[in-house]
Amino acid sequence: MPAYVRFIINPTSGTKSRIDVADRIEQLLNHSKYKHEVVYTDYAGHAPKLAKEAADKGYDMVVAVGGDGTVNEVARGLLYSETALGVLPKGSGNGLARHLKIPMGLDAAIKTLNNGHIITIDSCSINDHPFFTTAGIGFDAYISSVFAGNKKRGLKTYVELVMKEVMNYKHMPVKAKINDNAFETDCYVMAFANAAQYGNNAYIAPLADIEDGLLDVCLVRKLDLVKALHLSYCMLTKQLANADSAEYFKTTHVKVNTDTPIMYHADGEFIGEATEFDVHINPLSLRVLVPAGMD
Repeated sequence: MPAYVRFIINPTSGTKSRIDVADRIEQLLNHSKYKHEVVYTDYAGHAPKLAKEAADKGYDMVVAVGGDGTVNEVARGLLYSETALGVLPKGSGNGLARHLKIPMGLDAAIKTLNNGHIITIDSCSINDHPFFTTAGIGFDAYISSVFAGNKKRGLKTYVELVMKEVMNYKHMPVKAKINDNAFETDCYVMAFANAAQYGNNAYIAPLADIEDGLLDVCLVRKLDLVKALHLSYCMLTKQLANADSAEYFKTTHVKVNTDTPIMYHADGEFIGEATEFDVHINPLSLRVLVPAGMD
């Protein structure tokens, strides 16, 4: 008996039309394995409702067709359910898809649905906002806020924004508690990683394991040009930065307080500003389909 699948397409992600995607799904999906339907998001925040509706109806899988924001929204609607998440990456970063080794090409990603298998991964939350790859406070959140308002998307635009702003952004003092160790520190960026990368193969936490029940934290206290170049090189080569540039922690829970509001993001989507942050991991809370051969 075929499994029931709902495809949720964000028509504003990527460059291909919704007709192209739906047509490729119709042509390439294994119809002896899956019975499917295609629905489209009409507004931000629509995908979680569509995903939860499918989970409540007992669908076997919901496939997010879009970028990191769409994947986050669909996954939020599936947390703690028996319905698995599938991903057809169609955004600029595709952080979760890359971590799970899902192909970036549409046709290959559809074929992965035909041949893949289900695993269960961790999810996280920052101030009760779920995330599945990374969240952060400080510079990366600031860049997310600027990027969100930019009409041009893609890696080139993102890199240009980072290069333009990296030396202008100033660190700020924070109070943090990690592994029951409370300390005060300067903070240029504090990244909370469930998966190893932001997206575009930029590895902020190379040792992060999406199934280990632990949150990887990367703290950059201050940043000058030399440290910025070193950290960028390490992110692009999947290496841990040296202790002068970044510090790494593994934990299940982080609390951060600031005197002045600081920006934060979840899965690259700018959320807002706050002075208190509560970040924790939710072990093995989401079923996902991954390529054959991946454990």
